[in-house]
Amino acid sequence: MSEGFSAEERAAMKERAAELRAEGKKGGKKADELQAVLDRIAQMAPADRELAERVHVTITTAAPELSPKTWYGMPAYANAAGKIVVFFQDSGKFNYRYSTVGFQDAANLDDGDMWPASFALLRWSPTVEKKLTELVRTAVS
Repeated sequence: MSEGFSAEERAAMKERAAELRAEGKKGGKKADELQAVLDRIAQMAPADRELAERVHVTITTAAPELSPKTWYGMPAYANAAGKIVVFFQDSGKFNYRYSTVGFQDAANLDDGDMWPASFALLRWSPTVEKKLTELVRTAVS
């Protein structure tokens, strides 16, 4: 598993928050929402935090049009209409044995009469990153 956010990733997130605040009222709100997500991730147990950091980077890279925000105390990512598309629930939130990545009804994942909308996440790997990237890109398509 990774060691969490790299120094470069942390610097880029701080720069982005500063850019958003510079945009004015709406940008300030987005910056505050991003900071709330980062703060929530920082509060997680180490194993959950490492997963959440990788999920955050993957989602914001695969779908930069989604806005980070907290949703029921979880890191989540909303579309332009403010609807949650994807979220991360750490295992510690409800004392589960695994974390989950879930998709809400704003995600374009419909596939017939039944499709997965939540995925258990135990460990991070290149395979997990690739699958999440594909799901997120499909969800926002």
